[in-house]
Amino acid sequence: MNVAFIGLGIMGRPMAGHLIAAGHSLFLYDITGVPEGLAGTAVASAAEAARRADIVIIMVPDTPHVEAALFGPGGVAEGLSPGKIVVDMSSISPIATKGFAGKINALGCDYLDAPVSGGEVGAKAASLTIMVGGPQAAFDRVRPLFEVMGKTVTLVGGNGDGQTTKVANQIIVALTIEAVAEALLFAAKAGADPARVRQALMGGFAASRILEVHGERMIQRNFAPGFRIALHQKDLALALDGAKALSVPLPNTAATQQLLHAAIAQGGAAWDHSAILKVLERQADFEIAAPAAAQQDAA
Repeated sequence: MNVAFIGLGIMGRPMAGHLIAAGHSLFLYDITGVPEGLAGTAVASAAEAARRADIVIIMVPDTPHVEAALFGPGGVAEGLSPGKIVVDMSSISPIATKGFAGKINALGCDYLDAPVSGGEVGAKAASLTIMVGGPQAAFDRVRPLFEVMGKTVTLVGGNGDGQTTKVANQIIVALTIEAVAEALLFAAKAGADPARVRQALMGGFAASRILEVHGERMIQRNFAPGFRIALHQKDLALALDGAKALSVPLPNTAATQQLLHAAIAQGGAAWDHSAILKVLERQADFEIAAPAAAQQDAA
């Protein structure tokens, strides 16, 4: 297929790379320039990418970025013609998504919201979970591309439902990371080896992908971003804004959002979201991976 790919950051670059490796022709655009090593065709604007492609994929950080990529000067909308499909794989507001879809539909094109879960690791491994909202026919046409980039692909419902599913995913992920951080901090402060505690828990009912991956990050103190705290803060803001509109209480989501705020205040906007642990450690005046003597002194 002829595919435009807009947004070539931590996630977009490997996703585009998989499509190129699968034999698709890609027209690439990023406001910071196309990274070296991608074998697609670099173009001067999102509009040009859209003109030269049948399917346009957008992968940018937040709702305003999607709006600018679609409708700003030189945006995708300027390059669309009837029959094309726009696929937004960013994680943004479900409400804004419905508005964007309506504008694209008015141009004679279909719109799919298809946010992903799996982070940088999943993007590189082509093992992303892709949650899609939009019409069945458009989904069927784009599905071969989704299957190159992801492992689990689900059409959830109409436009906006993909983004709603991603917000739900981010609630679960954030609260589970926070729970793992609390558990390992508690165990370490009590004198247990957090690495062995994690190993034991992986064999029980508390086992999870987050305990496996992010628990190891916490123990190894590897907080280089797979998914940045600033982006997860943005996602929980979407959850809380939606909850307010729906009159739905999300008390633990709100509490976890406060920890993300604290991490950013500590200079951690670009930390991996597993670094929620660092906020809890600061409150406890104790690091789980500190030298044994320091742990004994702190106890």
